[in-house]
Amino acid sequence: MARPLAVLFDAYGTLLDVHSAVGRHADRLGPEAAAISALWRNRQLEYSWIMSATGAYEDFWALTEHALDHAMAVHGLADRVLRADLLAAYRKLDAYPGIAAVLQALRARGLGTAILSNGAAGMLADAVAASGLDEYLDAVLSVDPLRRYKPDPRVYQLGCDRFGGRPGEIAFVSSNPWDAYGAMRFGFRVFWLNRAGARPEYGLAEHATVISDLATLPDLIG
Repeated sequence: MARPLAVLFDAYGTLLDVHSAVGRHADRLGPEAAAISALWRNRQLEYSWIMSATGAYEDFWALTEHALDHAMAVHGLADRVLRADLLAAYRKLDAYPGIAAVLQALRARGLGTAILSNGAAGMLADAVAASGLDEYLDAVLSVDPLRRYKPDPRVYQLGCDRFGGRPGEIAFVSSNPWDAYGAMRFGFRVFWLNRAGARPEYGLAEHATVISDLATLPDLIG
C-alpha cells in the first residue's frame, strides 16, 4: 500500500499506560490495586460511550474523576488525599517504552504524527509534556471542540482535516479494539496494537493490521 500522509495514535492505552497511575500508589491501595485500576478504566470508557449515545457531554477529565470515584466507592475507599494523588498521577501517565523512537522513525520517513484522543485538551497537554513526546508530534487532537467521543466518525475526521488527506491516506493506531473498529469503519488504514494477545474481534484480524509491538510499525508503514 502507498505510504500514508500521517500516522494518528490513540493516547490512553496505546501511547500512555493507563494503569501507571495506580501503579505508583499500589502500596497504598493494597492487594486490590489492579482491580481498582481495571474498574477505573472500564467506567471511564463506559461513561464516554453513554455520553455519545445520549448526546450529552462532559469532558474526559470529568469522566476520569467520576470513574475513579466509582472505583474507590466499590472498594470501600474514602481517602481524599489518595484520590487527589491518583488523579495527579493520571495527569502524568508513563509512556510505554520505545514510543519516542517509533515516532522519530516515522518522522524520519516524512510522515506526520499526531495523537487523536478522547482526552480533554488540558489532560493531554500535561501527559504529553510529562512523557516528553511533545517534540515528536505534529499535533495533539482532542475531541473537546466536537463534544463527541470516539467512535463517532466526526472525531476521526479531525485527523483528515489536520493533514488534508482522505481517510485512506491516513494510518491510525490504537490498542483499543472498539476504537480500531471505529477508525476502520471510517476508512483509515488501521493498525490494532494487541499487546496482550487478546482474541481478535470486530473483524480486525481480517480488515486491519494486527501488531503486538509498536516497534514494528515504521517498517510496516513503509
